[in-house]
Amino acid sequence: MKTPTITAYLKPACGWSQGVRAVFEKYRLAYEDRDIANDPSNHSEMVQRSGQQYSPCVEIDGHMLADVSGAEVEVYLLTAGVVQRSDAQTDTPTDRGCAGAGNN
Repeated sequence: MKTPTITAYLKPACGWSQGVRAVFEKYRLAYEDRDIANDPSNHSEMVQRSGQQYSPCVEIDGHMLADVSGAEVEVYLLTAGVVQRSDAQTDTPTDRGCAGAGNN
C-alpha cells in the first residue's frame, strides 16, 4: 500500500483529537500534527482548507475530513483502501469529545 500524506489539525488535549491520534497509532501511520489551539496560523489554515471552524480536521492525500472523530477517520481509511482492518485495540477512545465546554 502507498504511504498516505496526512495532515491533522488537532488540539493537544481534546478527546476528539486524542481519538484521531489513536487511530493513526493503531495503523502506524505517520502524520503531521498541527496544533490549532496554540498556533493561530494553524487554526486559520484549517478553516481555510476545511471551510469550517470545528476540529479535528484531517487531510489525507488531499481529501479533507472536517470535524471528525477518530472512529470516522478509521472508517474513511478502511473505505478508501488506505489501510487494512486491524483488530488492535487503542488505549484511547476514538469517539469521545472534549471534557467541558468549547468542544471545537
